[in-house]
Amino acid sequence: MRQWMMRGKLWRGKKEKVQQVHAWRPRRSRFGELVQWDTSEHDWLEGRGEQLYLIAMIDDATSRLFARFVRHDTTEENMRLLWSYLEKFGRPVTFYTDKASLFQTAGKRKRDEPGVDQDAVEMPPTQIGRALRELGITWIAAHSPQAKGRVERNFGTAQDRLVKGLRVAGAKTIEDANRYLDEDYLVWWERELTVEAANADDAHRPLERSHHLAASLSHVETRRVRNDYTLRIDGTLYQIERAAIVSRLRGADVRVEKRLDGSLAVRFGERYLTVKPCAVAEKRKARPVKEKRVRRPRASQRGSDWNKNFDFKKGPKVWQAAQESGYKRSVAE
Repeated sequence: MRQWMMRGKLWRGKKEKVQQVHAWRPRRSRFGELVQWDTSEHDWLEGRGEQLYLIAMIDDATSRLFARFVRHDTTEENMRLLWSYLEKFGRPVTFYTDKASLFQTAGKRKRDEPGVDQDAVEMPPTQIGRALRELGITWIAAHSPQAKGRVERNFGTAQDRLVKGLRVAGAKTIEDANRYLDEDYLVWWERELTVEAANADDAHRPLERSHHLAASLSHVETRRVRNDYTLRIDGTLYQIERAAIVSRLRGADVRVEKRLDGSLAVRFGERYLTVKPCAVAEKRKARPVKEKRVRRPRASQRGSDWNKNFDFKKGPKVWQAAQESGYKRSVAE
């Protein structure tokens, strides 16, 4: 019927809309040219132990996998895995991740605010973003899960084969899970699922002397030095030692590094300063509060009450009272 109506020019056919298709992207040519990085939340131990997260880094050219189980998907845990990767392979050219808050600071604007359709204002980098800049590693954000399909497919395989392997191995703790991951699963993956890169050159770059992993892979903040060469960090007052004081330090901004091992480092320019927490002064014991006495007002303040119960009607006359008192009137009066 529709065809007849179209031939009779009573119905106009519409062109079929082509759904958005993600174009196939060839692999990068060199090992270390692009590494996809993501985290998977899954019941890896199937209720036998605590909740775990699997952080994975997979090379785009070779599918070589580097992964670790962690208890929390935090900046610190991702930095620890990044540290291990850099020590083992070196610095890759690019990391490819999603737009999670670990990697990107989202701009905060009201929905109805004018100019929402304009380009967003550049936000300060996250701690991981800052660390990658200091290490000379490029970061690229994926706009969809399909864009980082290699690491997503890796998680699909892991949620099947890795879960079964952990079950057979009887893993119940994070230590058991990581031991099986390193000794069995990653060995099998390297043997069966990795491929040769199109170019045999390794794109990873070695760490240079200017790269300090402990300093870059830490939580960095800025503090201002007071006039007495102290600075407050997380509610604690720190004193810069006299031997570390240099010119222009008073009132200057310093870099505070809260490192992964729990230590604290303070840097001014290219020089690290020695600091120590200030001794907390003991609080004086409060004196016991004396009970306040209730003071009665003086007679002059409250007034005389000598005639309080005196009845003027029944009382004697004035001259009678004078006679009874023995008062005699003098001649002069």
